[in-house]
Amino acid sequence: MSNRPADGPRAPSLGITSPISVTEPTDSDMQASRELEECLRAFGLFESDQEMEHRMNVLSKVNHIVQTWIKDMSAKKMPKQNAELMSGKIFTFGSYRLGVHTKGADIDTLLVAPRHIERSDFFDTFEKLLSAIPDCEYVRAVEEAFVPVIKTKIEGIELDILFARLALKNIPPDQDLRDGALLKNLDEKSVRSLNGSRVTDDILLLVPNHESFRLALRAVKLWAKKRGIYSNALGYLGGVSWAMLVARTCQLYPRASAATLLQKFFLVFRQWPWPKPVLLRHNSEDNPNLGFPVWDPRINPADRYHLMPIITPSYPQQNSTFNVSSSTKSIMTNEFSRASDCIDEVMS
Repeated sequence: MSNRPADGPRAPSLGITSPISVTEPTDSDMQASRELEECLRAFGLFESDQEMEHRMNVLSKVNHIVQTWIKDMSAKKMPKQNAELMSGKIFTFGSYRLGVHTKGADIDTLLVAPRHIERSDFFDTFEKLLSAIPDCEYVRAVEEAFVPVIKTKIEGIELDILFARLALKNIPPDQDLRDGALLKNLDEKSVRSLNGSRVTDDILLLVPNHESFRLALRAVKLWAKKRGIYSNALGYLGGVSWAMLVARTCQLYPRASAATLLQKFFLVFRQWPWPKPVLLRHNSEDNPNLGFPVWDPRINPADRYHLMPIITPSYPQQNSTFNVSSSTKSIMTNEFSRASDCIDEVMS
């Protein structure tokens, strides 16, 4: 028996195709999802309310430092009364922003500054401000990385802090990063830094049911780690790629419970006709055409050789799985089939 009325509102249609099924979850589906959550809790994946509040307090402390720093740096470049009006903004992204972080996980953060604040300021004066925090255990700057970052640990919470400056006079508290036009005239390091936050927010926008998505994604991430296939560097999939695969499953089954999504996830990707790309939306839906390279095998010959393309939904769209080799692809497809058989047996 369905736990929702059959004539309820239509599920939103998201993605590049129509859903496979918009069937409502049954009582047994919902029970299976509750049991799935209990299983994940037994693995210690969820933080307590107190631990989550501690994370928010640390982020609040970092935000306070950011605002002080922006005003101090601005005062060196403009009259003090104008500098006092300047601000920046901290965005979170990755697993924390998606709501699937585990105990002890770091927080991916992005510091967005107005146009008069330089990246060199970030790696000089902001790094020193962090070091001066009494409960800061360490600060490590990796300025020459592909995506430059400051790594720090404050009150036991690890943070990776990226930096981007926008071509704006000031950053208001309600600043949104989803508008691709914001990337105009930015350097590639700023674009790469912004992309983490933009992709995470777009994934959430393109998923019809956040609660079911999060629980299913937690299960998939745990499974991938236990099976040794959670590693972008080793030619498997990283966190963002797994999130996009689960998000695509949610688009295909927009009303499914978390347990059903998990079953359908393995069914869909054991049968997926690679190298057909996984897309959450058409690239043309977010393409301000600012000249940055975009994944497109029709134009870029190198893109034709990607074996398991999973394409980020935000401009400039990229393949998040370019490291996948024929051997790691074979291992992952075998694992999809194995898991699909196992979960079918459990759910039957």
